[in-house]
Amino acid sequence: QVQLAESGGRSVQAGESLTLSCEASGDIYSTSYMAWFHQAPGKEREGIARIACDGTFTYMDSVKGRFTVSRDNAKNTLYLHMSRLKLEDTGIYFCAARPPPCPGSWYYHYYGQGTQVTVSS
Repeated sequence: QVQLAESGGRSVQAGESLTLSCEASGDIYSTSYMAWFHQAPGKEREGIARIACDGTFTYMDSVKGRFTVSRDNAKNTLYLHMSRLKLEDTGIYFCAARPPPCPGSWYYHYYGQGTQVTVSS
């Protein structure tokens, strides 16, 4: 079993930067592959960034060039570094994890409770 705890969400102004954290505990092997999801108000949760099968990070077009993901294995923590935030980035951010094999899609076994980010003009 895996527990994922996101933190760092808050209210910011458009154009500002923010870093979210996701600390994993429990069966760390089951966090081999991790991702970040975003759920905008009134919309479905969608994946925005993930660890690819070759260990690199991949991003959806909506965040490419603005968001980056990093991972500190010593701290079992995944980060989402967000810059040039836009109004449409408002929503709940979730991290997700799964064990091998590498997922060919945005299917993950475990999700955190999420952290709220609100971007205002």
